[in-house]
This record gives sequence, C-alpha cells and structure tokens, in this order.
Amino acid sequence: MGIVEKMRLDGKKGFVTGAARGIGKCTATAFAEAGADVAIVDVDLDVAKETAEEIAKATGRKVIALKCDCTDEKQVNDMVAQVVSQLGGLDFCHNNAGICINAPAEEMSYEQWSKVININLTGIFLTDIAAGKYMLEHGGGSIINTASMSGHIVNVPQPQCAYNASKAGVIQLTKSLAIEWAKRGVRVNSISPGYIGTELVNSSDFLVPLIEKWNAMAPMGRLGRPEELQSICVYLAGDTSSFTTGSDFIIDGAFTCF
Repeated sequence: MGIVEKMRLDGKKGFVTGAARGIGKCTATAFAEAGADVAIVDVDLDVAKETAEEIAKATGRKVIALKCDCTDEKQVNDMVAQVVSQLGGLDFCHNNAGICINAPAEEMSYEQWSKVININLTGIFLTDIAAGKYMLEHGGGSIINTASMSGHIVNVPQPQCAYNASKAGVIQLTKSLAIEWAKRGVRVNSISPGYIGTELVNSSDFLVPLIEKWNAMAPMGRLGRPEELQSICVYLAGDTSSFTTGSDFIIDGAFTCF
C-alpha cells in the first residue's frame, strides 16, 4: 500500500466543532473526502445541517449535524454520545470552535474575558475530555485542537489579550493531555493557523481594514486559505501520524518567524 492510500481515513468516524462554516467546514470536508464519516457540530444547527448536506452530497459519506454549546459539559457529553451512536464510533475529532473579542485590556469587561476563555479554552478542555474518555476505553484515537499563532506571538495592531491567552492555553493543554495519554493510545496535537481568509474575516467591517496591514507584515504577503489547513488535519486524524503527539503545527506562512 502506497503512502496516498495509507493517508486515507476509510472506516474512521469523527466530529468537528465550529464546523458549520470557516475552517471547521473546510477540515470536515477534507475528512469526508478522505473517506471518513463526520459530524458537523455547531451552535448554529440550521447552518450545520446545510453544511452536512453539502458535504454528504459531494463525498458520498455519512455526514450528520449536531447542535452543541461546547462550554456546557452536559451538551458536550451528549454530543459525543450522539456521534458514537449515529456514526458507530469515534476515531478522531477536531475541536475548532472559538471566538475573538477585540478590546483594549483596560476596557475589556470581565464578561468579555470570560466568554473568550470559556469558549476557546474551557470548551476545548471539555470536548477533549469527553472524546478522550471514549477513546481511552475503546482502543485509542486522535484529537486535534485549533490553537493559533496568537498563542506564540502578540498580534498587532488589534488588541486581543483574552484571545492570545486562551490560545496559548490550548497549546499547553494539548501538550499536557498528550503526555498523560501517550501510553494509552490517544494522541493529542494542535494546529496554530496564522491569518486565514475565511468568509468571516473577509466580510468583517472591523477586520477587513486590518488585512492590508497584516499582509504588509507577512513574509508571503497574503492571508492563508482555509484549504491550506486540510492536509495537516487529515494527516493528524489518520494512522500515518501514529508517532505524532504533543505537537503544535504552526501554519502561518512564516509570520511568527521574526
């Protein structure tokens, strides 16, 4: 069997959070194209259903939509149970749901801080643990967390201290779980995208004026594309990455190299 065949995910089952649109939709599509059955998990069930139908039609795989608030432990546990029940197991997951609130630190409210930390970090923890428990009891699996280059650098010119702190936390959480579960068959890795030109970024009144500034600082002079994150996620979800755990993969066009 050649490396291309080994990279496929035929027979595997997984879910992606924050998958109704953007990066999550893009990686869920890649998993299905590689042969996996996938659950599209999002707080926006209507859009999640549309995404699931679109991916299923394009790939012929079983793709379901589930609503879940990843900051609610019960909802997360119920979601994982539904994935297992409807897809027949759980081999991988991509925990991708997240938000960013731009506000100067001295003006950021406690509510704003808590919202970012709860979704970006506590939500990842809850989803990692729920998926990890199943995987630990059923022979292993692969967990992929979305961190950010913002866990490595402080972005400018936008003020986003809560986001930066949350993503640094995701990277360290990933490493911690990888160490705890390394001998028990569950691998945990993270990806740290740079500035990615999702629909949200390209349509945001606040972010669009910043794109020119980001591109001026970027060694490649452009934003990344969501599809440029697909191959690393397919690799991490599959068996060819069996010796890869506790790693954070920075996909930023060398933005963090200076």
